[in-house]
Amino acid sequence: MSDPAQTYPGERLGLPKTGSGSVGRLGRRVAALAIDYAAATLIASAFFGFRQFDLPKEAGLTQFAPMIVFAVLQIVFIPTIGGSPGHRIVGMRLVMMNGGWVGLWRPVVRTVLLILVIPAVIFDADQRGLHDKAVGTVLIRA
Repeated sequence: MSDPAQTYPGERLGLPKTGSGSVGRLGRRVAALAIDYAAATLIASAFFGFRQFDLPKEAGLTQFAPMIVFAVLQIVFIPTIGGSPGHRIVGMRLVMMNGGWVGLWRPVVRTVLLILVIPAVIFDADQRGLHDKAVGTVLIRA
């Protein structure tokens, strides 16, 4: 349920309506996700011989290579550059609600929840997914 006094996503968090520091909106989030997954698929193909549309003859780790690479990209880049490569390309960064460093465990928990999909598609009036709420982060425009 949305707050009737809230007129835009991020208002109750003290974030601006538009521009730098405002909540990263759905279009940018989806674009960042697509960029990250495309990069993960290309990397998996180059290093693991994975091909997105091949039917695996045996169920093995290779079929999960893009998702594993995707997870590694999230976990490595969020604490080091403030977001995944996709986030940064579309002009967003991930920050703590209290303004501190995201640390090392938050990107791991956030990524596990993101891979589960459901926590990422359920979000509040501030457009924070359950994966961000669980670890106390918000995705903002850089």
